[in-house]
Amino acid sequence: MDKRIPVTLLTGFLGSGKTTLLQKLLQHEDMKDTAVIINEIGAAGLDHILARNVEDNYIKDNTVLLGSGCLCCTLRSELAGTMRDLFFKRTMNAVPHFKRLVIETTGLADPAHILANLLNEDIIIHHYRLDAVIVTVDSEYGAAQITQQREASKQAAIADVLLLTKSDLVSATQMDELSAALTLLNPGATQHRIVQGDIEPNLIMDVGLFNLTSKQALPQRWLRAPTSFTPKRATLPQKVHDDEVRNFSITLPAPLSFAQLEPVLKWLCATYHERLLRMKGILHVTDYPVPLAVHAVQHTLYPYTPLTGWNETEPHSRLVLIGKGLDEDAIRKKLMQI
Repeated sequence: MDKRIPVTLLTGFLGSGKTTLLQKLLQHEDMKDTAVIINEIGAAGLDHILARNVEDNYIKDNTVLLGSGCLCCTLRSELAGTMRDLFFKRTMNAVPHFKRLVIETTGLADPAHILANLLNEDIIIHHYRLDAVIVTVDSEYGAAQITQQREASKQAAIADVLLLTKSDLVSATQMDELSAALTLLNPGATQHRIVQGDIEPNLIMDVGLFNLTSKQALPQRWLRAPTSFTPKRATLPQKVHDDEVRNFSITLPAPLSFAQLEPVLKWLCATYHERLLRMKGILHVTDYPVPLAVHAVQHTLYPYTPLTGWNETEPHSRLVLIGKGLDEDAIRKKLMQI
């Protein structure tokens, strides 16, 4: 069981309901051991972003202990520095012993860029692990935003969970059309339709590789590989445009060793760099006694995670890749040559 602190990255385009969602979540009993980092915009701080009550109290500087037991702070410098500061305060008992961290980004944030920066910080990856990327999508404007706004498209593409907010403001037909458009963009993401930010925390917290309650690895859930793929209506390969977000999975040949595969994964990161928004994989390799979970964002290959105590009846190594302008044929050919 990975004992690092699970991190939930909460993002979504401007006005999609992130703050409303966060306010509702922090009122739940199940969230009392949660620390939250809120990306500050201009002069707005915790007082403006969160509904506080008389039980809330400032611990130090920009850190607030909420009446619910959650710990919140605004991001005023670099994210990695804030995460380091929180961890060391936790170690010295200067703040409550939080068990998870939620990071709320600005509406124009590039989550792939945030993840890539964090993956390069040794002290961060030693103490924290990514649980899931949660993305809010406005039910009324989301379809247009993912088509017209680059940030909205990238946010939805790398999500593990998509929350379709304000679903009470549109027709059932509009909801179905938005859901279908998001499925085309990211067929592996779980979708939930919500109103006024109401959702049970267990549907979006601890939904990644590990289940904190059972202490079991759930790689199938974390991988979220598309269950089916409908090819485009053409017999010849289609040209991949640089601005086209693609999501596809690859089953790798067996037997396979990690020593053989790792250089190819690094090649993928180096070749596609910022175009590789995210890569996740489950590997059954001959040079390790247990399966490995691998994760990459842009140019960074994250350290693998051994999945002790988990086995598949019919083990298959596979990768899920999400990116812009990825040459699927070239990537498949390179992997099949191992």
